[in-house]
Amino acid sequence: MEEMLLEHMGKGFITMLVISMPCVLAAAAIGLVVGIIQAVTQIQEQTIAAAPKIFILFLLLMVGGGAFTDILKNYFFESAHMAFEVVTKDDDFALGANDSLTPHDGTGGVQKDSLNKLMNQQPKDAYNKQASKVQNRTGSASAPSGPNFAESHYINSKR
Repeated sequence: MEEMLLEHMGKGFITMLVISMPCVLAAAAIGLVVGIIQAVTQIQEQTIAAAPKIFILFLLLMVGGGAFTDILKNYFFESAHMAFEVVTKDDDFALGANDSLTPHDGTGGVQKDSLNKLMNQQPKDAYNKQASKVQNRTGSASAPSGPNFAESHYINSKR
């Protein structure tokens, strides 16, 4: 099962590359052509390369957008099939129709005694040090009793 999931993740990376690579290569090619033209004509304006890149990428997305959408749609349907049909049928990854979330008796489940023990543990030293810092800064461990400036301003504006 793990191999199948890793293979599907690899297909996702390939899908991402197939969709993004034409745009990246077109932008790089346009940048190279514009760079050569700028070097020959000695015009060193950086914004000149932006307009052709935007125009070519817009055309590329208009022409190839349907194919890119089909590739993504196929990957999505394959992912949904795997998530809802393949993985859920495997006992290692999901609960079956007759399984429950109640703890098992003695094997692998959460025991009530250990859960109660965890709940009744005393706080660690880091928590106690932080609480004492707060208490030392404010003079008491409780929050101030009156409203702060923003609260009092809001209360006075409603009167």
